Amino acid sequence: MESLKKAIVITSIFEPTEAVVSFSKLSDYHLIVVGDKKSPQNWHCDNVEYLSVDRQETLPYQLSKVLPFNHYCRKMLGYLAAIGQKAAYIIDTDDDNYPKENWGFPVFESEFDMIDGPAGFVNIYQYYTKQKIWPRGLPLDLINTDFQIEKFTSRQNCNVGIWQGLADEDPDVDAIYRLTDNTPCYFDDKPPIVLNRGTVCPFNTQNTIIRKELFALLYLPTYVTFRFTDILRGLVAQPVMWLYGYQLGFINATVVQKRNLHNYMDDFTSEIPMYQHCNKIVDLVTTVISADNTVEVNLLNAYKALLENNIVCEKEIITLESWLADITSLQ
Repeated sequence: MESLKKAIVITSIFEPTEAVVSFSKLSDYHLIVVGDKKSPQNWHCDNVEYLSVDRQETLPYQLSKVLPFNHYCRKMLGYLAAIGQKAAYIIDTDDDNYPKENWGFPVFESEFDMIDGPAGFVNIYQYYTKQKIWPRGLPLDLINTDFQIEKFTSRQNCNVGIWQGLADEDPDVDAIYRLTDNTPCYFDDKPPIVLNRGTVCPFNTQNTIIRKELFALLYLPTYVTFRFTDILRGLVAQPVMWLYGYQLGFINATVVQKRNLHNYMDDFTSEIPMYQHCNKIVDLVTTVISADNTVEVNLLNAYKALLENNIVCEKEIITLESWLADITSLQ
């Protein structure tokens, strides 16, 4: 990838994990860790910019005044800090994702294998493994579908806006998978694959890089359930980025996830709105966005449409408007 300023953003309520320490040792990246009220008071790790709660309250962002505490969405303050430092790329990951020796991302503009679209939803995990497994956010009526991805793939020039890296051992899956199977997965080592316009796959915040032209799309919905927030973000982002000629790409597993303890039934309850709404979000957003508008305007229009369809609540718009005001002030 181009040698430009790259920031990694993590949120954590634990002492520095081995994963955080590993990321802190990557000299070409600036690591920002966002704390919360549950984080240790004297949190410290060398080569890390730590945003404690006290420091967050001094930040010159409207968003810091409206975000709830003890919530994953506080990660957005790390995004704003990176943007304020003129990052060209922002990488999302978590404190339980351990980077492999080959960790990194491809260039954004090159020739890659691309799934010819529009194909609607696909299960990209099928490209990287024969194991029956699916990403969190895939509509449940598609989990038994054989998408035959390689059959519809050709080599093309691509303009990737977001790369999602997979995770070995305990990848991002929904509670239904964990409750019914929960077999660890180690993905095959295969070349990157890109989704053409109209082809959709859920992506998350666990091993993901985004280019600066699309930074506004980093917005994490704050008033939906925890297990829905990053999936909703990704489903909104994809039709918006298509308007400007960008695609979503996936790469093989470059991290190993040793997942922090979860209650699977609690996860299932948190995922219910995702199961209910994921099928219709992309179509709904597509109807209210336009290439004549900026990314920021399209994002706002998308969430207003989600509000009208009872997928988000009115508080979401207030938080989003604060995010957009901060993004605008930093550009």
